[in-house]
Amino acid sequence: MIACPCEVCHSADPRDKRLRTSALVRVEGSGSGSGSGSGSGVRAEGSGMNIVIDAGPDFRTQMLAANVMQLDAILLTHEHKDHTGGLDDVRAYNYFYHKPVDVYATERVQAAVRRDYAYAFDSEHPYPGAPEITLHTIDKRPFSVGRQGEKGDPAVEVIPIQGLHNKLPVTGFRIGKLAYLTDFNHIEESEIEKLRGVEVLVVNALGHNPHPTHFNLEQAIEVARKVRANRTYLTHISHRMGFYAEQEPRLPEGIHFAYDGLTIEI
Repeated sequence: MIACPCEVCHSADPRDKRLRTSALVRVEGSGSGSGSGSGSGVRAEGSGMNIVIDAGPDFRTQMLAANVMQLDAILLTHEHKDHTGGLDDVRAYNYFYHKPVDVYATERVQAAVRRDYAYAFDSEHPYPGAPEITLHTIDKRPFSVGRQGEKGDPAVEVIPIQGLHNKLPVTGFRIGKLAYLTDFNHIEESEIEKLRGVEVLVVNALGHNPHPTHFNLEQAIEVARKVRANRTYLTHISHRMGFYAEQEPRLPEGIHFAYDGLTIEI
């Protein structure tokens, strides 16, 4: 945290130094892939695609660190700037691939993106070098992403998971046997049912104390117990959670803290 004097913020352990929460899901042609929670990596079923969940202000740093040469889609969970503030940097992918980047979001989130990046959508006075983004509308229904028709790659099905971030609607995503939920503080039982059978669950846990807009540790563990994934990784963690090395051994079996650079295979 900027200007914070606490010991966690000044820890020498790299697992205590977190960029804004994002995930890279690499879908391999062989049926496995890799991606990330809290700047970490996760694998899912499918064929040769890179899907990023949320592009916050650290998007450029994260893409460079993970050496992401190909970007097929960005999924946005909600409109807050810590999840959308890096969209300008998709212009690098525009430059090398000569096409817009596909961004999937609800109508409400799209309205915020159009407002925040008005210069990218100004068809009357287009600005040379502005990011090129193609917005795709999502709702509660499953949708497909990917390069349908190109090189025979099949589309990847994504199942939206609805929740609340205080009173703000937020969308999580299930991709194959991976589920990714961030900035939730409430989820209905009917949405939990959509997560049955996942092998890996990523869910936000801000800290130990109750919070009005995020699950705390106890609530995140309760969600994990309901979903019953083989492995659960906690993301969107604040410095108030404490030192990784001290807190990780205290977690229930099968539940872990995510950290930047973590790679998970499914």
